Amino acid sequence: MTSQAKGATAPRGDLFDPACPTRRLLDRIGTKWTSMAVKVLAEASPGEVRFAELLRRMPGVSQKMLSVTLRNLVRDGLVARRVEPTVPPAVHYRLTELGLSLETVLAAVRNWAEEHMAEVDRANELTGRQDACTGPGSATV
Repeated sequence: MTSQAKGATAPRGDLFDPACPTRRLLDRIGTKWTSMAVKVLAEASPGEVRFAELLRRMPGVSQKMLSVTLRNLVRDGLVARRVEPTVPPAVHYRLTELGLSLETVLAAVRNWAEEHMAEVDRANELTGRQDACTGPGSATV
């Protein structure tokens, strides 16, 4: 048994500490590729998705970036990987229970983005116009 009592929760991290593991995890799960991969795998749950299918369903992702993303998700215990010993090997991925719990959170963030994208676009347009007016050589008060 570890120094923590069985069943005790681990101490919470400090997001503002650059060495905090929580911060590193947020960096990994906050990427668009992670969000897309988790969504595709959640849609197939409890089934599996092959690497090539993930690549097809995630427009713009490179094979290398998908490999890195999946490797991180497997290492973090969010995704399970199964390899069939065929030539070439068939590699399958599925979300773990922990990964399914992340999908709930990421779905909420995606929904928020879809609901508020028009507002964000308007703010960007306004800021873009203001930046053009306050750029180099313009008078500011």
